[in-house]
Amino acid sequence: MDILALMDAAFERGAADVHLSVGRKPVFRLGGGLVEVDGPVLQPAHTEAMAKQIAPARNWDELLRVGTTDFGLAHGDKCRFRVSILTQKGSRGLVMRQIPQKLMSFEQIGLPESVQPLLHLHRGLVLVTGPTGSGKTTTLATMVDWINQNRDVHIITIEDPVEYYHTHKKSQVTQREVGTDVPSFAEAMRRALRQDPDVILLGEMRDLETTSAAITAAETGHLVFGTLHTTGAARTVDRIIDQYPREQQEQIRAQLSLSLVAVVSQILIPSASGGRVAAFEVMLNNPAIENHIRKCETFKIPSVLQTSRRQGMLLMDDCLLDLWRSGRISKEVALERAFDRKGLAVRMGGGAAE
Repeated sequence: MDILALMDAAFERGAADVHLSVGRKPVFRLGGGLVEVDGPVLQPAHTEAMAKQIAPARNWDELLRVGTTDFGLAHGDKCRFRVSILTQKGSRGLVMRQIPQKLMSFEQIGLPESVQPLLHLHRGLVLVTGPTGSGKTTTLATMVDWINQNRDVHIITIEDPVEYYHTHKKSQVTQREVGTDVPSFAEAMRRALRQDPDVILLGEMRDLETTSAAITAAETGHLVFGTLHTTGAARTVDRIIDQYPREQQEQIRAQLSLSLVAVVSQILIPSASGGRVAAFEVMLNNPAIENHIRKCETFKIPSVLQTSRRQGMLLMDDCLLDLWRSGRISKEVALERAFDRKGLAVRMGGGAAE
């Protein structure tokens, strides 16, 4: 079993992911579903050999020590993969996500027009959120590329691993990989503030120390982009605040109400014509949002999004409704992903969903 040939096939077929697991043939994620590839059923010796073939020495040592490891891998000049090697039932498994080399435009992604003005800002925290595999990395790479082309600033990205490579254009771009260039996100954030940054991209706000550093950087005159594995603006705000001890939550609500300028939440869903399409929720901070964050009334945020569409805000269910009306997704898909399934069903004219 040749892993390089599998990577070639994944590139040629446009597979989003490659799954290699003992007891099954190789599997590609195509159009949101899992499809077996022609070939033998994988045995422990197969996955062990494939893992050894592509894992750098540092990552192989980590795999032996803790049972899993993650790294970026270039496949010639075709594409890159984000690789996760894991141990299950005593044997190796691999999951490889394909990272296209070509950056996408705002139009190709389908980002709402209200997002682009955020890239002109000089300070504040912008969060791009969504579940794993929702396209957050691609969206952030597009944002960084736009800034790189249009602003003369210093951009620092902190990622694990570095996925999209950015060349210097109008901006200066510094890309640091956690585990290779710097030991942790928190350490990279501390050091970044001494490296004359204008824009900081934080690949993951995975702990309290990193989150606090990101908020501080946003408060002190930097534009900070971060990600969280949440869906919806209100849940994102709650997740950040819940990281803090109860006695600090009132203070962080006050800080966040001022430093958080936007939350862009996204999901990837099956398209009616095949493939997948992105659906978005956009929260832009205004006096009403600021007040709800400060007063711990995040449950009121969705109603602000719904009534502030003229300001560029967008509720996820409204986006799903728009996609359905334009024929881009089916009614069933829209209802499956809706936050308020019954309410959306009524708006679609079909009565309340069961």
